[in-house]
Amino acid sequence: MSSIKNFTIKGEFITLAQFLKEESIISSGGQAKWYLKDNPVKLNGVLEDRRGKKLHPGDVVEVEGTSYQFSAQ
Repeated sequence: MSSIKNFTIKGEFITLAQFLKEESIISSGGQAKWYLKDNPVKLNGVLEDRRGKKLHPGDVVEVEGTSYQFSAQ
């Protein structure tokens, strides 16, 4: 069973790479491409491997057994 965390977006959206960096899942944006290639990340229940994918309030991302619910600031 995964835990659920809230993630507040500052602005209209955040990219998947920026999100992974902010959550310290990766240490630099350049690692996102390789991380997404080797680790399943789901966006609203669908596998997502585009580091530039825009995440908006209301989206849910599942990564490493944790779900993140996105909300606006």
